[in-house]
Amino acid sequence: MNTDTVADYLTRIRNANKCRQKIVEIPASNLKKGITKILYDKGYILNYKFVDDNKQGIIKIALKYHPVTKMPAINKLERVSKPSIRRYCGKDDLPRVLNGLGVAVLSTPKGLMTDKEARKNKIGGEVICYIS
Repeated sequence: MNTDTVADYLTRIRNANKCRQKIVEIPASNLKKGITKILYDKGYILNYKFVDDNKQGIIKIALKYHPVTKMPAINKLERVSKPSIRRYCGKDDLPRVLNGLGVAVLSTPKGLMTDKEARKNKIGGEVICYIS
């Protein structure tokens, strides 16, 4: 039984990146599906697919690498808010990752969104993870 499913999700992607795997399979949940959509929209992954296996479901993620140097598009995945210590921020103190080059994923009352979208909507929430 895994208690922190988001940390498991990020670790699977991190490990697959280090091994230069093309596809990684992860057990699905609505929160993980939302993070996957943000990763795709921001260009950190090539593609994704939600597979229904009549149980929990599976997310298949195609990882993105540089065509010449084979360096992964995702350099760093960092879990911020943990089950033991939740990290919330208001609309005025939203985090900036790499001075705006990275992405912070937030869980807000209006759903999952990036730090830039939260600034535009003037809304705060729980900081899930940093992506750069």
